[in-house]
Amino acid sequence: MKRSQRKIKEKLFLWVCRGATVLAIGILFTLIFHVVREGIGWLDLQFLDSFPSRKPERAGIKSALAGSIWLIGLTALISIPLSIASAIYLEEYAPKNRWMRVVEINLNNLAAMPSILYGLLGLAVFVRYFDLDNSLWSGALTLSLLVLPVIVIAAKGAIRSVPQSIREGAYALGARRWQVVFYQVLPSALPGIMTGIILALSRAMGETAPLIMVGALSYIAFLPEGPSDPFTVLPVQIFNWRGGLRMIFAVWRQGESSFCWPCC
Repeated sequence: MKRSQRKIKEKLFLWVCRGATVLAIGILFTLIFHVVREGIGWLDLQFLDSFPSRKPERAGIKSALAGSIWLIGLTALISIPLSIASAIYLEEYAPKNRWMRVVEINLNNLAAMPSILYGLLGLAVFVRYFDLDNSLWSGALTLSLLVLPVIVIAAKGAIRSVPQSIREGAYALGARRWQVVFYQVLPSALPGIMTGIILALSRAMGETAPLIMVGALSYIAFLPEGPSDPFTVLPVQIFNWRGGLRMIFAVWRQGESSFCWPCC
């Protein structure tokens, strides 16, 4: 009797999980369909190859798209090597003592910090102290600080999940420690590390608050030619357009409320 009840509960739980999965996927596809249906008519070569303009029919995302590519490229070049090297040291070489536990706790806290705090840190350190102004260097270094704890945590988990037998087998064949890490552990942990990198860089691509704090401009009619040039990115451009629409709507509402209809 108990066994049959247990099977019924397992089947019920399984169908609840399936229903939740189908519901989540359905909502996701509904949102994607709505975005594609509403935006496909505005997406053309002119939109991608034009600079921002005050006239909506002439506005484009050329400078913001180029700035995003520059920024994510620099962020990846700075954060990925540092994050993977830090994860290798913490997981394979660092002693397991109280100091390392404090470091791991701080990593988890840094990964959960609001992005605006990284923007304030980037403004104080990179923009003001190192005098990098509102350049791509400031934005890339700030976003690197933002994503570095996330990649380190993901890389540490992927390295830790590699079976110890792989390390012992390599040591038994006479491999040195660095050879075990680079030729055995890292290839096995690469899928998990890549997942963390993709998620972290995806977060960096959508950040707006820290870039506004370090001086990302909302209107640029030229393309950045190097890391020392001013920049704008797609999130800042969208934020600027959204703010402009809200301002127009507020002015329209204010004018409508003050409008007096003539008496009959």
